[in-house]
Amino acid sequence: MQAALRVYNTLSRAKEDFNPLAPPFVGMYVCGPTVYNFVHLGNCRTFTSFDIVYRYLTHLGYRVRYVRNITDVGHLVGDADEGEDKIAKKARLENLEPMEVVQRYTNNFHQVMAQLNNLPPSIEPTATGHLLEQIEMVQSILANGLAYVANGSVYFDVHKYRQQHAYGQLSGRVVDELQANSRELDGQAEKRNPEDFALWKNASPEHIMRWHSPWGVGFPGWHLECSAMSSKYLGQTFDIHGGGMDLKFPHHECEIAQSVGHCGHEPVRYWMHANMLTVNGARMSKSAGNGILPVELFTGQHPLLEQAYSPMTFRYALLQTHYRSTMDISNEALKAAQKAYRRLMNGLRAAKLLQYPADLSGPAEVQAATATETEQLVAAVYAGMNDDFNTAVALAALLEMLKKINSLHNQQVPLAHYSQASFEQLRNTFVTFVEQVFGLRDETSSDLPQMLEVMLGIYRQAKQNKNYGQVDELRTRFRQLGIVVKDMKDRIDWAYEE
Repeated sequence: MQAALRVYNTLSRAKEDFNPLAPPFVGMYVCGPTVYNFVHLGNCRTFTSFDIVYRYLTHLGYRVRYVRNITDVGHLVGDADEGEDKIAKKARLENLEPMEVVQRYTNNFHQVMAQLNNLPPSIEPTATGHLLEQIEMVQSILANGLAYVANGSVYFDVHKYRQQHAYGQLSGRVVDELQANSRELDGQAEKRNPEDFALWKNASPEHIMRWHSPWGVGFPGWHLECSAMSSKYLGQTFDIHGGGMDLKFPHHECEIAQSVGHCGHEPVRYWMHANMLTVNGARMSKSAGNGILPVELFTGQHPLLEQAYSPMTFRYALLQTHYRSTMDISNEALKAAQKAYRRLMNGLRAAKLLQYPADLSGPAEVQAATATETEQLVAAVYAGMNDDFNTAVALAALLEMLKKINSLHNQQVPLAHYSQASFEQLRNTFVTFVEQVFGLRDETSSDLPQMLEVMLGIYRQAKQNKNYGQVDELRTRFRQLGIVVKDMKDRIDWAYEE
């Protein structure tokens, strides 16, 4: 299958057809978390965005190898080439073994990803598990004359690289500006040029995380791991490399240079970057006091939150904004997403309850019109996703489909107005995109529907006996559960309160 999928290529600044080699296979690498702290909502947006990319490509029939790494070494304080490793610093402060820190925050990351219903990647490699591959890549870059050794550290020679290759295309950075704005750091003098970056760092005696290498005892540079692991599992050229917008420079720019220095060509066909979150219009940060952790969002335990918001409410909110656009978090926006999510879950339940009778027939002209309308709605959903995974556009079309499903469920429109083929296309597309592509799930207890049916049985009996006092009492109890009783012409049903 070849999808008419179009993705944004930040190197060419143009939209191009996404056309992986046949048989349909897509290699996708996403920069995973640095596990020295709890995962934050910005991380959640990035990984959920690429979960949807993964789901949609799989839905289209591609075989996707999704690689998402765990950074458990080499990420220095300030993301510079000097200072203490962030994981080692956390371990020292808490008197822990560094791998205890890694395990604690890796567990937290996996827990949050499961709460958000993000699928696990095909492979989840760690930096410490691939030291051999990183050392071999450094040796290759040295052999190609694009790196140098200084006092037991190995640096990538950006100046020499620029003589033959472009540096800064992905981020639009100008090297001369980087030189002018570079900070004076301890050990900076051992670099030939201020913009050079570490491939391997010599470890001081007090540095906890350290390994033997051909250049002495040290540890890999932060940028190196992704180049080494992506090429190992996806080859020297692969389709999609993703991450947060903040990784475009220096991390991804350095990845390109390393890979070119190693194998002579750029590693990635399409770069994708998820944009940042803001809170009430301000950039989210710890220093501003508006940094919100997932557990704080899900419990409502944060000064800026008026209530708790469930994982699926947040996931729905993410769908409303294109991944490359800035997304604002506010109580008003989250409450609106909560209401819309519940409406969608009501529609999902209604769609699954609808059945097309075998002997049903209807007016041919009307069925032809609804068939055309259904095909247009389905095409609109796919068109949105095929245009750089624009979930906002696809969701808008899906909500139009929801209106059709509700009109059938509420018997405002007879099922006979649809042919069986059109009805199944409408229902199946809706259910598939809600559950499998957008990854939304009903968060209610699995036994709640059975409990509600028991209560509805009592409600029906009270109405039949004209015991209106009991009817009102039952309605009140339903509302306390967030449920609305729907008295319909031929039956009594329930729905989530929106």
